[in-house]
Order: sequence, then C-alpha cells, then structure tokens
Amino acid sequence: MIYEPTESRAEGERKRGGRYFNFANLKDLRSEDKMSKCETMTLKARVLYDFHAENPGEISIAENELVTLFSEEELEGWLEGENSRGEVGLFPASYVDIIRDQITSSTSNNGFSSPKTITQSPSHSSYVSPDPHSQRKFKVGSGGGSSFNTSQGSDDDWDDDWDESSPAQYEPQGFGTSPPSYPVTTSLPSRGSSQQQQQAKSSATVGRNLNRFSTFVKSGGEAFLLGEAAAFVKDGDRICVVMGKYGPEWQEDPYPFTCTIDDPTKQTKFKGMKSYMSYGLTPTHTNVQVNRRYKHFDWLYARLVERFPVISVPHLPEKQATGRFEEDFISKRRKGLIWWMNHMTSHPVLAHCDVFQHFLTCGADEKAWKMGKRKAERDDLVGANFFLTISTPVVPLDLQEVENKIEGFKSFTKKMDENIVVVNTSINEFARKQITGFKKEYQKVGQSFKHLAQAFELDQQVYSAGLNRAISYTGEAYEAIGEYFAEQPRQDLEPISDLLDLYRGHLSNFPDIIHVQKGALTKVRDCPKLEGELHDRCNIISCATLAEIQHFHRTRVRDFRSQMQHHLHQQISFFQKITAKLEDALKKYDDEQ
Repeated sequence: MIYEPTESRAEGERKRGGRYFNFANLKDLRSEDKMSKCETMTLKARVLYDFHAENPGEISIAENELVTLFSEEELEGWLEGENSRGEVGLFPASYVDIIRDQITSSTSNNGFSSPKTITQSPSHSSYVSPDPHSQRKFKVGSGGGSSFNTSQGSDDDWDDDWDESSPAQYEPQGFGTSPPSYPVTTSLPSRGSSQQQQQAKSSATVGRNLNRFSTFVKSGGEAFLLGEAAAFVKDGDRICVVMGKYGPEWQEDPYPFTCTIDDPTKQTKFKGMKSYMSYGLTPTHTNVQVNRRYKHFDWLYARLVERFPVISVPHLPEKQATGRFEEDFISKRRKGLIWWMNHMTSHPVLAHCDVFQHFLTCGADEKAWKMGKRKAERDDLVGANFFLTISTPVVPLDLQEVENKIEGFKSFTKKMDENIVVVNTSINEFARKQITGFKKEYQKVGQSFKHLAQAFELDQQVYSAGLNRAISYTGEAYEAIGEYFAEQPRQDLEPISDLLDLYRGHLSNFPDIIHVQKGALTKVRDCPKLEGELHDRCNIISCATLAEIQHFHRTRVRDFRSQMQHHLHQQISFFQKITAKLEDALKKYDDEQ
C-alpha cells in the first residue's frame, strides 16, 4: 500500500518533523492483509522508552512494559499492538525491542486469531505521528510551545530559485502536495546466503524521508552490521574516533573556527512581489561573508540528518508562515541560528563535512552553488555507508561495558529532559511575574509616594518643599524599578530558555541514536555463529555512539557553565542598577534639607 498524506494535515506534519499517513488506508491495509494476519504468530516486545499517546489511534506505553505486537511490519515507522492494559493502537517502532525468543501462537483452535480493532473518532480521518520529545518552547510571558524541528515548505517557496534545470533524478521528491523529502534510494547488494537473508529484516539503508524517528534497519545500522555496506571512502572523508581519558571521543579538530551571523536584511524579488530575509554569515577561516536564507539552513539540516545517523544534529529554530518579518520574531530566530551555528562549528565532525563547508564558503556564483548542492544530494556515504568512514581505536571496546554506559546515558537524558521542563516552567512563571506583577506592584508603590508628595504640597510651608520633592523622586524611582523588572527577563531568563530549547532538540535525537547502537548489540547476541565479524562492526557503531555522547557532555558542560555565569552577571548588574536608583533617591533627602 502507498500511504498518501492528506492535504489538510501536511503543513502541520512538516512543522512537527514526523512521518504521516492517511489513517483510512490502515483499514484498507487490514482488509488486504486479513488472511496473513490470521496466521500471524503473536510477538512480544519490551518497551525501551515512555511514550504518551497524543492523537486518536495511539496508545501510551511505559518503559520496561511488555506489549503484544499484531505484526512485525512497520507502518511508516509505527507498530500496531496491545499494551498491558488491553488498549489497542499504534506506538513508535523505535521505542520497543522485539523479544524473539518468546514468540507464542495467537491462533485459536480453528486457526484464526481474535480480531483486534482500533476505535477511531469520526472527526479524525487522518493519522498524524508525533515527535514526543520536542513539543515545548519557552516564550517570556507566554505559555505557548513549539519545537526545534526542520520543516520545509510554505515559508520561502522552497524551489523557486534553486535548481530548476537539474535532472529529474536529483530533484526532491514528495507525496502529492507535501514538501520535498530528499530520498536516498540506494539499493544494497544481496547477502551471501539464505541464512543471512533470514537474519536481516531489511536491505534498505535510508527511508524516504528525513524522519529521525527511525528504526535500527532504516538507519542503515543493520545493513552495515551484516556487511552490506559498500562505498569508496576517500581519505578526506574518514572520521577518526580516538580513546580519550574518559572513553572514545571524536578526534580533536586541528583547525577550529567560528561563524558570525549578522542581523538579517529584508530582500525582495520578482519586482517586489516576494520578500524574504537574508542572513550574512562570516566564517573565521575565510573571513568572507556569504548570504543565506532560512530555507538554505533548512536544506543543510536535512542533508546533515541524512548523512550522520549517530550524530546529534542540532535542531533549527522554528519557522512560521505569518509574522516572519516582525522584529521580535526576526530577533528570536537570529538568536536561535547563532546557537545552532555555534554547536555546528564546535563539532569536530559536522564542522568539516563537505556539505557544511559548501554552505559556509560558496559565494554568489549560482553555478558553483548548484554543483555543490547536487553533489551533496548524491552523496553515497549515507545510512549504512556512513559507518565505513569511521576509524576506531586499535583495542576494541567491551560490549557489556558499552551497554552499561548506554543505559546510564539513557537514564541521564530522561532525567535531564524532565528537569528542563521544570526549569522552563519555573522561569516562565518568574518572567511573567516580573513583566506584569512586579512591574505593576512597583509602579503602584511609586504612584502612592507621588500622591503623598502632592498631598504634602498643600501645606505650602517653605521648609517642607525639599521633603516633598524627595518623596516625589522616590515615587519616580519605584516606577523606574518596575520598568527594570519588566525588561530584565530578556537579559537573563530568555538566554537560558534558548539554551534549554536547543538541548531539548538534542535530547529528542538521542533515542534513535541509542536505538541504532542497542540494535547492533542485540544483533550480535542473536547471531552467535557470526559473532566475530559482527563484533568488529558493532564496535564501530559503539565507538561512534560513545564518541557522540562524550561530545554532548563536553558541550553541555561548556554551554551551561557559560550561560549560568552570564545569568548571574546579569542578575548582579540588575540589582546593582536598582541599588544605584535607590541610593540616588536617598541622597535627595540629604540635598533638600
């Protein structure tokens, strides 16, 4: 079956970054597959991560829960099954691990299994799969939310001035009116024996869209592990993992650089009929400015996610169809892009990959840009072939120790994610109080002091004039302090929120990265006859995963140390400014004696 997205859901799904399909087609699929489903053996799976249902047709599952699968076949990255509470529906395939040694027959005496149905509300004719990890976005004075997911489409008319003359086989493809999905359709060679063919679930390396919500198979991990990856790797494409003091880590960047992003300028084309924002980027290793639109960032993000299955590519700031030329939104997006760029340039692997360098260095030469763009979209080193580029330390890792570290990191990310929500909620409430409550209360006190001074002026005594002026100035000081409180969240709370948003994006990437590594470990255990050669390839996946985790921790320590220092400096300056204002008011009483 081909799942066509409904047009009414397409834009919303693009913003959420997930897979989508027409829920009605699920019914057709069942009708066509009815006979085979009757003969299916019941599969059990253990839940790896908590998942909370957000849409009709989904069911919630909890970590370590045992669920029953109706089929091992995935529906666009989702599995259908029943949880321990008897609820039937869909849940993410990458959130469960199938238990293959506990398969039991689900058929009754007459050879048919009990029918399972999913109750669907009539008002929801299409199903939208979510990204449960990236749904929140802090805004001062607002309880709204959004995510740092890539989205492609309405903002900038993606293909209006890109590569109209490029060959059809290299052009982005999509479903109906949906946005381009930049597929890689590389077919891997068949395996050497029928036994190996039975051990592998699929020979596909990369699915038809850029969904990070991918399985071990779709990431290319299984294909690589079973020796199906085949590509020529140049010396310049090799990625080195070295053994550091705390374990595997990416080889240090010998030529580090940074990149500044100037305030965007509004540009027009088609004789002023279309407007867009252009950002000036200046990398320090060239000192040559290039201009990029947001859709260029969006394209780059898509290429990077496809290219590096076990590297956490930072999410881009959100895009919006309306109000994108408003000053607040422009400022907010630029700050988000600066954070994104800082994380890109500080990553030893991402900073020097060809597509990122092309993005930073290609000037106004349209022909050169299109050539680099086509080269990136035809890159062979994606999916399973990515792992061919990785060079590991001589001494292999202990896989049991690797598994323990991965479990520890999984617990860490879960706790970090929970507390990011707590911090965001707390600073959101605190900012709201500063912007509205504190400002109002200080101004109320200030007005009362000024009214008192006006009352004292009715005395008309010469010797009381100085006191009246001092009290009036005190009232003005309190009103000014109220304004200080309203302006302060932009200086010390919003930067923390921006950082938390970026890291929530990273945290939403790691379940899939971990799933690739855990899938490799599971495959090694499931294939004892091939343990030697599988162990070597699993070691490559494990080294890359642990190196990325190590980079995440180092970057996290750097960012949060810097941001908390900035926050405290801003707080100190803030209260010093208040103190100075009150001291000025105090002097008025001495001056007017």
